[in-house]
Amino acid sequence: MNLSFDRCGEVGIVRVESNRIDAGAAIQFKDRFREVIAGAESDVILDLSQVEFLDSSGLGAVVAARKLMPTGKELGLAGLTPAVDKVMRLTRMNTVFEIHPDLPSALAARGTAS
Repeated sequence: MNLSFDRCGEVGIVRVESNRIDAGAAIQFKDRFREVIAGAESDVILDLSQVEFLDSSGLGAVVAARKLMPTGKELGLAGLTPAVDKVMRLTRMNTVFEIHPDLPSALAARGTAS
């Protein structure tokens, strides 16, 4: 599972560079997420703009990623494709995660320019 980590001001950005987070990739996603945020002491935006498919295992991995965040720090989601957005709404995860239409919107909401 390819994830990249960048920083924009005080906000960390994790980009998922894969089109699927499913049962076959969920464990790799969680492990890689843990690696890329190691030492991060800020809120993180998870950019899902390349993810076209998310199953229940993938959803569980995204929820697990939220639990890996440092105490007091938030994991926001950005760039949900229609299929991923549908999963989030059907499972009501849209009430758990702060969701933004795209990365610039997510950064602006945190007072950071992209």
